[in-house]
Amino acid sequence: QVQLVESGGGLVQAGGSLRLSCAASGQNLRGYVMGWFRQRPGKEREFVSAINWSGGGTDYAASIKGRFTTSRDIAKNTVYLQMNSLKPEDTAVYSCAVDIEGKGTVDARAYVYWGQGTQVTVSS
Repeated sequence: QVQLVESGGGLVQAGGSLRLSCAASGQNLRGYVMGWFRQRPGKEREFVSAINWSGGGTDYAASIKGRFTTSRDIAKNTVYLQMNSLKPEDTAVYSCAVDIEGKGTVDARAYVYWGQGTQVTVSS
């Protein structure tokens, strides 16, 4: 079992920045992929980014590429999502999740453990 707790969400003006954190506990994350997903109002959950816990390789959705960066701190067992140049359409509940097969898929169904999510609201 892996427990995930997100933090760092809030209200920000368009063009601003936020950094989300996802603290993991319960298991060593070696070989896993940590993903970030978001669910915008009235939309289905969508892939944002993923990071290979061991190697650090990353993948990003086209809609946020160049604006968002994911990273991890192995010592703190924490993954981050740095969000810059935020737009109103980035408003969503952001959740982190664990892919224990380590494939880094964009399909949310492959992720087994999920955090509770944190709200990000970008005002225009």
